[in-house]
Amino acid sequence: MSVRARAINYRDLLILRRQYLLPGAPDVVPLSDGAGEVVAIGAGVTRVKIGDRVAATYFPRWRGGLLEIEAAMDQFGCTRDGMLADFALADDEALVRLPRHLTFEEGATLPCAGVTAWSAVAGGRKLTPGQSVLTIGTGGVALFAVQFARLFGARVFSITSSESKASVLRRLGADAVIITDECPDWPSKLRQMTGGRGVDQVIETGGVDTLPKSLASCAWNAEVALVLALPQGTIEAAALRGLVTLRRMFVGSRATFEEMNRAIETHALRPVVDRTFEFDDALDAYDHFSAKRHVGKVVISDTATNQSENQSTGTCTARFTETGDWP
Repeated sequence: MSVRARAINYRDLLILRRQYLLPGAPDVVPLSDGAGEVVAIGAGVTRVKIGDRVAATYFPRWRGGLLEIEAAMDQFGCTRDGMLADFALADDEALVRLPRHLTFEEGATLPCAGVTAWSAVAGGRKLTPGQSVLTIGTGGVALFAVQFARLFGARVFSITSSESKASVLRRLGADAVIITDECPDWPSKLRQMTGGRGVDQVIETGGVDTLPKSLASCAWNAEVALVLALPQGTIEAAALRGLVTLRRMFVGSRATFEEMNRAIETHALRPVVDRTFEFDDALDAYDHFSAKRHVGKVVISDTATNQSENQSTGTCTARFTETGDWP
């Protein structure tokens, strides 16, 4: 496919710094998330056709059901070349058509953050109208989670660090936003706001720093969707409190992706794009993301945003090598 836009995730920084759970292929083309247009197909391809607007799945071999280790070990931008290129080669089984109302830049935000949030909100215990959901921060997963939880009729509580970020959460539908700098004891505030009960579901994207307080915010029989990897030996005692279930998240299958897209298209939802960088400014995009200055997704688009649909962009591919001073 011709890649028209790409998005950065936290795992991409870990891969760059050689801190990711998989070693990665040498000199791999970065980024798991990309959206574009099918420009050529092989013999026997039936799932897509030339001209289709598509995104690649995070795990190209996970099509549905439970995630097996063999499929987990195969990832774009890690064990195989990713989306920071003009063109990407993929099996048609690893492609998903974009919701029709989304731009390529918006579509590029879906494969990791969007699918992870959908899996967190919709993939575990059934969320029913009137239940409460807590989201952490304003990263891509958290913002998607606010929108998806609202689709299920949930009451959404969010925490963030500043009023400017709080305004984004409110615009997306958060019923109440707690600014942590002003209210460091936010579990007590949440219990007060829920009549002493606590929240029914937590989309935990903060990790070690926020997990103890997230657990303290839970109602009995609540569910915590754990999105980020955590060190061993940090949560055992806290996890026993209140019959809380920790559900470890690892993105989602193609079937989950397609289910999410139907919901996005039906309700005309739009991803939150913080900033779009040109292809030649990919290093600046990484720097912006690493500095945590973003609210929503950071996207890398074509070099010329007003480029003709028929104009070739060549076959230049950006490859990163580790240096001592960046990021």
